[in-house]
Amino acid sequence: MIRTRDLSVRLGERDVLSGVGLHVRQGEWVAVIGPNGAGKSTLLKALMGLVGHRGEILLGDRPSGALKPRARARLVAYAPQTPALPRDMTVLDYALLGRTPYIPYLGRESGHDREVTESVLDRLDLTRLAARPVGELSGGERQRVVLARALAQQAPVLLLDEPTTALDLGHQQQVLELVDRLRRADGLTVVTSLHDLTVAGLYADSLLLLADGRAVASGAPSQVLTEESVGRHFEANVKIEPGPDGRPVVHLVRGGP
Repeated sequence: MIRTRDLSVRLGERDVLSGVGLHVRQGEWVAVIGPNGAGKSTLLKALMGLVGHRGEILLGDRPSGALKPRARARLVAYAPQTPALPRDMTVLDYALLGRTPYIPYLGRESGHDREVTESVLDRLDLTRLAARPVGELSGGERQRVVLARALAQQAPVLLLDEPTTALDLGHQQQVLELVDRLRRADGLTVVTSLHDLTVAGLYADSLLLLADGRAVASGAPSQVLTEESVGRHFEANVKIEPGPDGRPVVHLVRGGP
C-alpha cells in the first residue's frame, strides 16, 4: 500500500531523511520509532506530500506526485502531532473538515457526511463535546478531535503522528484499541510515529527504527527492539523481556548507559 525507495528530505541546510526505504502492506500497522530528531514526523509529512523530497513514494500503485490533492486526501488521512485548531470552531464542525474531499466545490456537507462524522465522534467518546468550541478542550480531548477528523476522512491509509501525545493512560489505550479495531474491521493501513517503545511493539505489526535520518532497522518488534539496538540509538540503559503475549517490553535500568 505504501512503498518508498531512497527517500530523502532536506530542510534548510540539513538532511533530515537520507535514503529511507519503507514497505507497508495493505492492512498492516507500521510504527516509526527513533530518538528525538530522527526524522519520524518528517517521514509522515513526506508521505502526505507536505514537504519536498527526493526519491520515490508510491501510494497504492501510483506515484505520490501524480495524485491531485483531493485524490490524495481520499487515499491518505493524516493527523499531525501539533495541528492548528480554530479556537471558536465546534468539535463537530472541526471533525466535519475530514469530509472535505467528498464535498463538491462551493457545496455543503450532506446528511451522510454528518452521519459518518457523528459516528466517529461517538466511537471516540466525543459526542457530549460535539457543540463545544475546540478552544475549551483539554489537551487530551483536542488530541482525540484531531484523530476524529482523520477518521472521518474514511481513507484506506491512516498516518498518525504521535497519536497518544497528551493523553492519559486510559485514553491512550482507548485510542490505540480503536485504531486497531478499525484497521482490522475496515482493512485500514496504519503508519504511526510513536514515542513509547513498548506501546509501539505492543500494537504494531512491524517497526521502522530511524536514527539520524536513516533507517537502521526494520521488521517484527522482537527483531527491532533489542537491548543492543535501543541502547545504541537511544543512548539508554534498558532491559527488554517478553510480555505476556510474547511481545517485547522495554524497561529503563537506573544508572545510565
